Amino acid sequence: MTRFECDYTQGAHPRIMQRLLETNLEQTSGYGTDEYCERARGLIRQACGAERADVHFLVGGTQTNTTVIAALLRPHQGVLSADTGHIAGHETGAIESTGHKVLALPNTDGKITAEQVREAYESHWNDAANEHTVQPGMVYISQSTENGTVYSLAELEALSEVCRECALPLFVDGARLGYALAAEGSDVTLADLARLTDVFYIGGTKLGALMGEAVVIMNEPLKRDFRYLIKQRGGLLAKGRLLGIQFETLFEDGLYFEISQNAITLAMKMRRGLENLGLGFLHNSPTNQQFPILPNTLIERLREKHTFSTWAKIDANSTAVRFCTSWGTTDAEVDELLEDIAAMMPTEDRQAVL
Repeated sequence: MTRFECDYTQGAHPRIMQRLLETNLEQTSGYGTDEYCERARGLIRQACGAERADVHFLVGGTQTNTTVIAALLRPHQGVLSADTGHIAGHETGAIESTGHKVLALPNTDGKITAEQVREAYESHWNDAANEHTVQPGMVYISQSTENGTVYSLAELEALSEVCRECALPLFVDGARLGYALAAEGSDVTLADLARLTDVFYIGGTKLGALMGEAVVIMNEPLKRDFRYLIKQRGGLLAKGRLLGIQFETLFEDGLYFEISQNAITLAMKMRRGLENLGLGFLHNSPTNQQFPILPNTLIERLREKHTFSTWAKIDANSTAVRFCTSWGTTDAEVDELLEDIAAMMPTEDRQAVL
């Protein structure tokens, strides 16, 4: 059985496991104050070209999103997000549980625009009864999006400009950031994110770490008490060095970018193979998430050998699914998937392709 339903189905990159083993019996201070965390912070600042950045390590994406968003918002404020955003549909109301509303905006390919943000902001402040409604207090986007799409540098610059004009902090969920940076045609760098956002995070859980997300804070007021807020949300890991060692390993010689590229290379190989079989796609994703439209008669047979996510019903006969490659996906796994799809394609679909 090969698993393509997500990008965290494997443990960790072997170099991380080896490094954790090598340092296992060392004694260090706790809560991320150890030398490994400090070195990892330095490496991330260097990669971002942002020496003034604060860097903090949390365990997972939902914990990170709730901590950052609750820290940035006042009690009467909400967060603007695409209606497909992870915080809007895949975190079980985690943001609402902190007392803040997700203010969902219609997405285009999983993204929102600077114009939408400005319109939402001005609509609130032009409403004579605005104090009776939730005030937009920040903007959340993810890179890459839930649809596997990527914000361009021009799109990020436009969002950043509007957010600063409207005094709305811009927060980027980077759970899959490495895959977005490595995507074909991507023109965004870590340095761009540090320059254009108030806070973003570099995902580790889906990119070779056992667990962990590295939060990069550029917003000066947010820096002061952020460790208090991590603790209050249950995210200040006593054995914080476990996170520091992993990010130190990922960033000390470019491993993070190398293994991100592996996922993209194999996702594009998968895409080309599926296109050659005559299959269409729900989303035009350049990242590690691919959304082919499969005949329903193929899907159940394919599940006997491969795992993947059902994404959207297209019509009575076909459904869009999601295949995720990852840092650990192999050529052999992608080859097997493509071979099985070709072999299992219903006769009428195979003939149509030929």
